[in-house]
Amino acid sequence: MSKRHTGLAALGACLLACSIGLSAEPIGDPAQGQAAAAICASCHQADGSGMNIPGAESWPRLAGLDASYLAKQIRDFKSGQRSSPTMQAFAQMLSDEQIPHVAAWFASLPAPSLPSAEAHAPALLERGRQLATEGDWDNYLVPCSSCHGPDNLGAGAVFPAIAGQHPAYIRDQLLNWQKGSRQNDPQQLMATVAARMSADDIQAVAAWLSTQPGATEQKPE
Repeated sequence: MSKRHTGLAALGACLLACSIGLSAEPIGDPAQGQAAAAICASCHQADGSGMNIPGAESWPRLAGLDASYLAKQIRDFKSGQRSSPTMQAFAQMLSDEQIPHVAAWFASLPAPSLPSAEAHAPALLERGRQLATEGDWDNYLVPCSSCHGPDNLGAGAVFPAIAGQHPAYIRDQLLNWQKGSRQNDPQQLMATVAARMSADDIQAVAAWLSTQPGATEQKPE
């Protein structure tokens, strides 16, 4: 398959995945979700900013992510479709009725600016920028933004915002897709992408995405 055809196929797969992901998710009430979300605070923090823990399990930023995406992930943890002994235990504490409200609460929070805890080499960040915004067509890697939307700020319920996400979490999820220990992505899109990435590529794209704003920056009038 030519590089052009690879790009078109990837775009088509993203559009198909979006249409598949448009199942009716109950609309949650952030006010009702705030109290139930207290069980999430010890790891994801009360403001939903999460924690970056290099070399250990990191907790993703939840603030500002799409509510339907968050609800699906909680349901997948609860059912075991997405594997995490820690998250499965906490997800089991939430009733099916509480899940959309908790998701709505975190979605309503502003995406925080991540602290620059790690120093990254300029060459590593440049490689990450290339992968995230341009792709690497020689290795049949489409840019992250082709599915995750402009500036990688998310595209609906299927493709979450990955800009402004903790680097260790992004790295771990890409490795999980590589190993096949995470399989709840539509059409195995992420598994296919991750399989083509080297360890250096994974580190680079995770590092660069973590340096980007997690929400559209408001320009002064």
